[in-house]
Order: sequence, then structure tokens, then C-alpha cells
Amino acid sequence: MNTGLRITAYAAAVAATFGAAYGVGKGVGPLGADEKAAAHGGHPSTNGAKEPAGGGGGGAAPVPGGLQISESGYTLALETPRVDAGDRTRLRFSIRDADGRKVTAYTREHDKELHFIVASRDLTVFRHLHPTRAADGTWSTTADLPAAGGYRAFADFKPAKKGAEALTLGADLAVSGDYNPVALPAVARTAEVDGYQVTLDGGLNPGKNSELKLKVARNGKPVTDLQPYLGAYGHLVALRSGDLAYLHVHPNGAPGDGATKPGPQVSFTAAVPSSGTYRLFLDFQHNGKVRTAAFTVEAGQGSGAGAGTTAPPTGQPEEEAPGHGH
Repeated sequence: MNTGLRITAYAAAVAATFGAAYGVGKGVGPLGADEKAAAHGGHPSTNGAKEPAGGGGGGAAPVPGGLQISESGYTLALETPRVDAGDRTRLRFSIRDADGRKVTAYTREHDKELHFIVASRDLTVFRHLHPTRAADGTWSTTADLPAAGGYRAFADFKPAKKGAEALTLGADLAVSGDYNPVALPAVARTAEVDGYQVTLDGGLNPGKNSELKLKVARNGKPVTDLQPYLGAYGHLVALRSGDLAYLHVHPNGAPGDGATKPGPQVSFTAAVPSSGTYRLFLDFQHNGKVRTAAFTVEAGQGSGAGAGTTAPPTGQPEEEAPGHGH
């Protein structure tokens, strides 16, 4: 493919992606009052149910997490909004306050000041990263982004400022190269990654809490010695297909609480803001390595909708050094 064709094809693909996102946004409509707790990419309460990260109180319904680049006086500023496809791509960004200053003080949540996620618009590439912060507030990390196309970068954080709320901001990231459109993986109930089999039981109900149970096995045998990872036996991220609305939930129970077992099952309570198709990404640690299992789920179709699909290699997390995600 010559250079002109590569650029034209890539631009057309990005335009199509944003067109689809716009259509989904109009199709799902505003969120109702019962969907408030599910709408924002906030953090769960101690019983695992979602709490809204934003204030609100009257007026328009809240916007789902990750759809806004600015919120509550804070902005996600990507210093590298365009990168080349390939191994070890360098990413730099900062969080700016209302005065444009880089934020340097954060409240640590789940062992980190900030959690950074990068996902392709077609939801076939997912990276949950651990960036490092310089003294001036600039965050940096490396990521393996093998496929060209449109991506979305998410910053999940809580400023240390008194009264500040937990936020999930999102910004678009363009990855250049030969773009080859990939269809969203089909709905299925199991995922395989690196020799592990993960089974999903449960479904997603718009605006209501639903329990998702994920069971981890290896070579057909249940894994009963999962290792704590950032204070939990598993971390789950849900992204809505089309606009990539973001939902981040943590499991019910915690290591050392006297009741939660280290596998094979990890249980989550989650609510999604609307019906539609979602991709679920489960991070779990075993034998000292973090792996990611990916599932495609149709929300609003009962427990049978809680279905997964085999995750492609691009869905696996980055290594801790130089910057594995969450």
C-alpha cells in the first residue's frame, strides 16, 4: 500500500469509527435516574456495588465515564496524541486543573495514584498500564500497540484536593500504519489466554446491579491459588462498543477478609448505563504474571448474555516493566 492510500484508508477508518460512536450515542439516549450509579467510571463501595464518582444533584443525567476529556475542572492532556504502530510506543500525558497546571498530588486508590488504559476503537487491543509520574506532573509509559487505527486513552484517578471526586477522563489517540478493520469478536461464554480458561456466568442489566462470576482454570483444573493484584484477585473493565463508555469495577470481597477465596471464582457486581454490546476485560494474576481475558457481552438479555470470546493475543496486558497496566 502506498503512502497516500495508507493515509486515506486510515482517515476513512477513523471517520467511520467516530460516525459509529455518534450513532450509538444518539441511539442510547440520555440516562435515566435509575442508571446514575452505573453511568460513571467511579469506584465501588465496600460491598462491591458501584457508587457514582460525580456529584450531580438535579439537572441532566450524568455522562458515562471516559466519554469526556474534561470534567469537574480537570482535563486529560495527551502529549503524544499520535504514535506509530509497533512495539514499545512511548506515551506521555498529564492531568491539568482548571488553571492549566499539571496535577502532582493524587489520592492512592488500589495501590496506585492513577490507572491508565488504552483500547482500540474496535476493542481488539486492550492495555492496562502503569505509568510513572515525574515531579512536574507529567506521566509516561510504554505500550505495545501493534494495530493501526483509532484508540481511546482513559485516566482513572482521584485528585488529592479536598472534596475532589474520582474521575475517569478519556482522550482520542491515533495510531498510524496500515489499517485493517477487524470485527468485534463474537459472543461466547469462555475465553482462553496463555493456557488459562476463564468462564463467565451472569449477565448485564442496564441501570441495575448484576453479579458476574468468572471462574479461572488451567489445563482443565480449577485455579485455587490466584495471587492478589493491586489488592484484589481480579480487576474488571467494561467498555461499550461504539462510543467506549467506560465502567471499572472491582470484585466482591478482598484478599485477607476471611471470606474471599483465592479462586477459582472471582465475583463482581456491576451495572451498565444502557443496553448494547460491551467488551469485558478481566485482569488476574497467577504464578507471578498478570493475564487478561476478554469477553463480548450483550447487555439486557439476561444471564445468557454474559458471554465471552477467546481473547486475541493483542488483548494481553503489558509486562510490569516497562509499564504493564493495572
